[in-house]
Amino acid sequence: MLGCRRVVVALALALSPGLVSPALAQSYPAQNITNIVAFPAGGLADMIGRLVSTRLADRLKTSVVVENRGGAGGNIAAKAVAAAAPDGYTLLTTTSGLAANLTASKNRGFEQSDLRPVAFVAYSPDVLAVHPSNPAKTLKEFLAAAKDKSFTYGSAGPGTGPQIGAEYFFHEIAKVKYVHVPFQGGAPAISALLGGHVDSIVLTLPPVTPHIKSGALRGLGVANDKRNAAIPDVPTYGEMGYPNVIVGSWVAVFAPGKTPDAVVAKLNAEINALIKEPDSLDRLAKAGFDPVEKSLAEANGYFKSEVERWAAMVKSIGFSN
Repeated sequence: MLGCRRVVVALALALSPGLVSPALAQSYPAQNITNIVAFPAGGLADMIGRLVSTRLADRLKTSVVVENRGGAGGNIAAKAVAAAAPDGYTLLTTTSGLAANLTASKNRGFEQSDLRPVAFVAYSPDVLAVHPSNPAKTLKEFLAAAKDKSFTYGSAGPGTGPQIGAEYFFHEIAKVKYVHVPFQGGAPAISALLGGHVDSIVLTLPPVTPHIKSGALRGLGVANDKRNAAIPDVPTYGEMGYPNVIVGSWVAVFAPGKTPDAVVAKLNAEINALIKEPDSLDRLAKAGFDPVEKSLAEANGYFKSEVERWAAMVKSIGFSN
């Protein structure tokens, strides 16, 4: 009887997600991987999701299929991955909006423990941009006009990092009149501004960068402590009289909460390595991203701190979605 109990205990330990043998990491992956991107094509999550998927496929010698599943500020994709089998074959690429949504979204359909960070990949500041026809040439002029007349701003959707950051800045710091116009992703918001359907947009920099460089849009301010090398002519919020406004978005890869440690550790190592490849670094820099490299332990700690930081902003403005 004692021998039988030992066998049962050994099997239980072997199958426990957190105690899986390193041999599992050596055999992983044994099939194709699906990387669900939480926003539509053309946005920053999509840019990073496709870069990671292409490089990861090369490194792991398997197919990594990108599936864009936008909506609800990233919650639709997050819910799908949270409910997926915890085997490392379904991943989520999303933004800091996930950290905000854990406080802002009451009916999101998943909890923080249902997802675990795999790797943080890149970070970029938010930017406020207008159409060149807008009379405001600077952030100061734009916000001064907003003291008397309300303006519209487009975002990639309610609950996304830039939208939460914009609400906090406009309401708590600049104290101006505004109306939020949500879109399902950064690309539709940019199209709306190009078409003159909104007065401005607040998005993370990368999808806006080519339009600012071409002159199709005018960048008024970068929410960072220093100018971004991709658009060096656009001043920071601090230079425009709003110091210490540092708001941006990270892009990270997550897995279902009970995915084995060995699998997550292997993915973390491979993603950290692929981001340091020269071509990856060049593509990130040109788009306005800074690469991020964190160990698995650092990623876990950072995500917890980000949930707390975004919770403070969400509660300050009384936002929910």
